[in-house]
Amino acid sequence: MSTLIAPPPGPGDAPAVGGPSSPALPDRPWQTTWRRLWGGRGSRAALIAVVLLILVALTAPLLSSLGGWSPTDFDADSIDPYLGGLPHGALGGINGEHWLGVEPVTGRDLFARVVHGAQVSLLIAFAATAIVVVTGTAAGIAAGYFGGRVDTVLSRLMDLTMSFPSLIFMIAMMSVAQDVNRVVLMTVVIGVFGWPGIARVVRAEALSLRQREFVEAARACGSGPWRILTLQVLPNISGPVIAYTTLLIPGMISTEAALSFLGVGVRPPTPSWGQMIAEAVAYYETDPMYFIVPSAFLFVAVLAFTILGDALRDILDPQVGRP
Repeated sequence: MSTLIAPPPGPGDAPAVGGPSSPALPDRPWQTTWRRLWGGRGSRAALIAVVLLILVALTAPLLSSLGGWSPTDFDADSIDPYLGGLPHGALGGINGEHWLGVEPVTGRDLFARVVHGAQVSLLIAFAATAIVVVTGTAAGIAAGYFGGRVDTVLSRLMDLTMSFPSLIFMIAMMSVAQDVNRVVLMTVVIGVFGWPGIARVVRAEALSLRQREFVEAARACGSGPWRILTLQVLPNISGPVIAYTTLLIPGMISTEAALSFLGVGVRPPTPSWGQMIAEAVAYYETDPMYFIVPSAFLFVAVLAFTILGDALRDILDPQVGRP
């Protein structure tokens, strides 16, 4: 019995698609990151929670209008003036009209205030993180790549900024500045004290990259410092920067909540999770829901961003991940 053997392909023949000789295309870095991020149960749950929180913050006016109340509306019928302004009914006045109950004394809708508080907290956290990342990355790259006096000056500036008792200084600045936009002021103040941490990380990466072969080759080809920094150094430190950025956000959320809790953050009637928790301390025994609702949102936000940041760090910068 004879066996038919296919002739070898000629020079003009196209290679077979899907055959054993055609290797599969490798995944792009973002595809690998997404697959590993979505593959873990914890990181998947954190990612879903983060997306939902961002959607809540973006659609806060729409959500509060669906509930039928704005964060500043007073509902005198929902509280009992003979019981010190405590909400009518169980669980802080939760009913079909007020989905998460109402504030004692004022009767303001908790759902409307919580979703608008998410908008304020995440806006300040994201804006402050952007200031920190841009400033810290620029300072770290400059210090690590140029070295010498530039490195010395920037490193001493990092040390000086980190030596300040930042929380006390923030409280002092927020207390002195009265007639300014509190959201903008908090964003700038928090951002000013947060950049040295990421600057140190980026500086260490830039120090190791400036002696690498591809940087030396670009320098030998006549590329200037700006071109080398933007096309060679910055893309190679983007992984650690992204991971560090995600880990910064929960700290920014906590800082904003702490300042608002201490009474130097955003002012009423602008809602904030920290401000709501501070007001709820006096009612945690008689109306625990007023304390539980904003605390739960703050806890979920910080936990979700922390888990997501840890997962991204392990994926993008595994050498500093947990063993």
